[in-house]
Amino acid sequence: MSLNVELKSVARHYGRVKAVDGVSFAAGPGEVIALVGHNGAGKTTLIKLMLGLARPTAGSVSVLGQDPAAGDAAVRRRLGYLPENVSFNPALTGRETLRFYVRLKGGSKGEENALLERLGLAHAADRRVGTYSKGMRQRLGLAQAMIGTPAVLLLDEPTTGLDPALRQQFYEIVREMGAAGATVLLCSHALNELEGNAGRVVIMNEGRKIADGSLDELRHMARLPTKIRIRTAEGGARRLREWMGEPAGLRQVNGHIIELDATPEDKAAFLRRAAGEGAPFEDLDMVPPGLDELYAHFLAGKASR
Repeated sequence: MSLNVELKSVARHYGRVKAVDGVSFAAGPGEVIALVGHNGAGKTTLIKLMLGLARPTAGSVSVLGQDPAAGDAAVRRRLGYLPENVSFNPALTGRETLRFYVRLKGGSKGEENALLERLGLAHAADRRVGTYSKGMRQRLGLAQAMIGTPAVLLLDEPTTGLDPALRQQFYEIVREMGAAGATVLLCSHALNELEGNAGRVVIMNEGRKIADGSLDELRHMARLPTKIRIRTAEGGARRLREWMGEPAGLRQVNGHIIELDATPEDKAAFLRRAAGEGAPFEDLDMVPPGLDELYAHFLAGKASR
């Protein structure tokens, strides 16, 4: 498979500070990847390296087959970037702002109008950016990043300031771009948002990559328990507890909901027994460990893949 992004043993040091330390990373067309980590973990430095805004102290960076720091204009036109803190000239209108970036990036004539419509800003296109709310400026920033249908899209805290409906719209756009073949890298602290919207997760800590894989792969690596949440009929919790034999870790949530932590093997055994014996409950949910739990696990163990 061809690669849109490839980092090999990349390091970036600022004096004694190792902002990035020996990171290898590759991403192909169509991948939507979440890059997570605490402030100072090295996420933004990695983005700067991929954009060519910083040169590696050691190792190599390749984006669309080229060194991004070499200044190849053709490669730069195929990159889209949304910084964490968007800043535009407040005296320009939204349309004027996007038109400037379309010309700067060599986009198609009139592309700004289609982008303003797609990002829900057509009604405010001729208002000065200084009158925009934070969420509107964020959408304008995303529109700027999408000019020219980029092959690689780098988004740093992209949903800051967006309400739930607009966040949903944003991730629909991300999925569309991934389906069209773009490599999308999302940096965010909103871990719960990323679970259903990124096919792969890269966890950073202190400049190093400590985990990399799909959610299912990270769950397999972490071996964290799955929560089995069981709902009984009113007054049936005691009977259910007796049937289960009071296993370790059993929790009574309320009068008719019980929770149990189970390993993958215990989960399968429980389901087989429940199906074979007609367990005394009305409903059951399996709640696998979420990205926030996986992140905390790998951060604590500083595991590396």
